[in-house]
Amino acid sequence: MSATGAGWSPSDRDTVLGRLRDSAVRSTGGDEHDEVLARVAWSTVVEPGDSDAGHLVARLGAVRSIRAVLDALDTGPLEVAEMLVGAGAGAGAGARVRGSTGAAVGACDEDEIRQRLVESAATALVPALARWRPRLLRLDVDAVLSAASAVGCALVVPGDQDWPAGIDDLGPHAPLVLWRRGAPCTTGRPSVAVVGSRANTVLGAEAAAEITSAAADAGCVVVSGGAHGIDAVAHRVAMAAGAPTVAVLAGGIDQLYPAANTAMLHAVAEHGALLAECPPGTRPSRWRFLARNRLIAALATTTVIVEAGARSGALNTANHAGQLGRTVFAVPGPYSSSASVGCHRLIADRRAEIVVQPRDPAETAVRLWAGERIVAGAEVPIAGARTDPEVLRVVDALAARRPTPLDEVARRSGLSLADTTDALALAELQGLVQQGPGGWTTT
Repeated sequence: MSATGAGWSPSDRDTVLGRLRDSAVRSTGGDEHDEVLARVAWSTVVEPGDSDAGHLVARLGAVRSIRAVLDALDTGPLEVAEMLVGAGAGAGAGARVRGSTGAAVGACDEDEIRQRLVESAATALVPALARWRPRLLRLDVDAVLSAASAVGCALVVPGDQDWPAGIDDLGPHAPLVLWRRGAPCTTGRPSVAVVGSRANTVLGAEAAAEITSAAADAGCVVVSGGAHGIDAVAHRVAMAAGAPTVAVLAGGIDQLYPAANTAMLHAVAEHGALLAECPPGTRPSRWRFLARNRLIAALATTTVIVEAGARSGALNTANHAGQLGRTVFAVPGPYSSSASVGCHRLIADRRAEIVVQPRDPAETAVRLWAGERIVAGAEVPIAGARTDPEVLRVVDALAARRPTPLDEVARRSGLSLADTTDALALAELQGLVQQGPGGWTTT
């Protein structure tokens, strides 16, 4: 019996390995193509963001790791753990163990440390193997590729020219592959994610439209989730403005959800792109919507939350963006509006910048894309000297050609002589007035 459960025999393992091998043999791409097929295989086995799979693929490669876990279903996780430690996983922990002794260690100590690392890695792999086992038993790469071909989508993997660079910031939680319908528009320009409540208000729709329009004018890609509400507004406004837009799906690339947005999502594929990490045929689920949000955050240079209730999924996107070091914006709304509670909390907790002008998220995205360093909390003057009320009063008290003495300016403006002198000095610095032999005049 297997260490991870009954029902798996060497013949079962050989059957699944044969399917994977047959797919590779029919290709002419060599080892590189085998890696792509193995990544597709992995994507059918794991749920989005599975860090255990991410670590395995990063350390061992997709082909070596998928074959190792298939073997491990029969023999247990020890061999995979040894491969991981041999590939360098856990080396840092070994160094810490050695360093904590404060003394040199011998070969025997090195072997003991290695054995401990292997045992620790094997223990961590047991629940992962149990999680993957049901899908490994039914591994069929050909079926996935056929379903993908039926909808005419492209397969994108790390290292491809059109692989979105921001996705790599997710580390072991990054998708193993991406399926795309449409053009590769997620590289080469800044992007703004516009997300929010599905049950938006009229004010929220107007704010989303203005922010999206500003992003389009700035040359940004508009990223969202294809849902009802704020997402749909962002996609439609971007398309109307002629800007590329990307909808990240929570299921397979052939699962256009919600059904009411099918026509809009087809249009998005024509004007920009649909992206999905789940294999074709995968149905959207609550968990996958939350996992999808990390991709929206990673794809965007800046993220703006237009409206969000206290438990809105858009807050999940904001959290992912913050963890990735992305700039997050939130739109303030009426304090009495339940649709703005989440935005207000983000701003109050200093996890999001307040949107003062619709162009703020796009301008920040452009500056960050250009490599500018933006200092948070930089002081912005609310009003200049030109709009200072006392300056306006003294300027209004003057004539353009006939000089007015200081005491007359004070009388006309209703200010004290001291305040009048200060206001005239400010006005002079602004180039609004000038002093002559007979008094003050406007310029």
